Amino acid sequence: MGFSAGKRKSRDEEDTLLSLASDSFPIDDLSDDVLERVLSWLPTSCFFRMSSVCKRWKSTQSSKSFNLACSQIPRRDPWFFMIGDDSSDSSFVFDSTENNWKNLNRRHNLHRRDFIPVASSGGLLCFRCSISGDFLLRNPLTGSSRDLPSPISRDDNNNNKPLQAVAMATVTPSSYKLVTISGETPNLSFRFYESNSGSWSKESDLVKNNTDEEYNDSSHDDDETGTVYFLSKTGNVVVASNNLQRSPSKLYSSVITIKDNVEIVYFLSSYGTIISCNLTKRCFTELPKLLPPCLEYSIDLVECSGTMFVILLSEFYESASLRIWKLEKQEWVHVGMLPPAMSHELYGRKGDINCVGGAGNKILVCFNASPPEVYYRYFVYDLVSQEWTDLPSCFKDGEAVDFVSALSFQPRIEATV
Repeated sequence: MGFSAGKRKSRDEEDTLLSLASDSFPIDDLSDDVLERVLSWLPTSCFFRMSSVCKRWKSTQSSKSFNLACSQIPRRDPWFFMIGDDSSDSSFVFDSTENNWKNLNRRHNLHRRDFIPVASSGGLLCFRCSISGDFLLRNPLTGSSRDLPSPISRDDNNNNKPLQAVAMATVTPSSYKLVTISGETPNLSFRFYESNSGSWSKESDLVKNNTDEEYNDSSHDDDETGTVYFLSKTGNVVVASNNLQRSPSKLYSSVITIKDNVEIVYFLSSYGTIISCNLTKRCFTELPKLLPPCLEYSIDLVECSGTMFVILLSEFYESASLRIWKLEKQEWVHVGMLPPAMSHELYGRKGDINCVGGAGNKILVCFNASPPEVYYRYFVYDLVSQEWTDLPSCFKDGEAVDFVSALSFQPRIEATV
């Protein structure tokens, strides 16, 4: 597959485990079923190196029972599918297990003309055509894909509704759901595509939740003039009524959480507030702001383990602060903060953050500053260990590659569309 080598420690651990297994019980004496179960626990990047071990190991790549064994692994550390701001055909991912960059294009060309990556879940990525509105589901490891028609036909009378959000969720290891939210508040509606049925649902309206009134009242206490403030995606506070400017890959950025059979989609409105859409109750709520508008410099949403988190970059007293929050009982709770020594470098650069949650407990933050001073940094935060990691640059042909955002997926060779 052309992957770069991982950390030496990771390779040594693999060799040690295999050596111990061979000493206690020869691997060649294992039945195919037991061997496949053992190999399914290896990191995903190892699967593409097994073909060089022996013919027997190579045969697992086309084995249905091996795919079944892989599907029974509850969770894999996320890979982050990186998105650039140009038309480059290279598809880079960051492997959070081996802590290195990989170029997927040596195996599969993941790019298709006019298709932009917009969502992900489980082991799949979702792309949307900017011209037709059609969708494309793809496993970035195997290259298997499925084309989905746009949920809105050209003859639909409601096809002029602007698309607000695209969210994707894995319902079971072998099924997924794609959700679209359209319209402008307070007139929002949603549709969903389920892989089991293979079709789009009819359009359903979302009703505004009454609790919005108290949120809106409190959010305007500091603003008697009623002026609307929002953040442009270049990092400037704007006083206007125009739409929030976002990079194409994050234009419909949203997250979906499923708990106790309640499905909620969160997305950023055109004026920078967080909208919570309860698909089960068919209603939506505008959540309270975390900080006064003048302090919210850039904001993004992620999902980890069924919980929505907000990452907020703010500037105050000549310093930048990058913090993570979550909502508990309609109150914002502080979860983590980028160390001041790292966040201070972001101050005054007029940059923007684009973030994504990973499988289980990891959040990737992409910071990008626009010209005239091009500056970018990538950080990963582990919610369990509460540790931040500053990622190294990714190089192609000897030059560092700049990414504006990312999508997170679990590297699963068994994931099908």
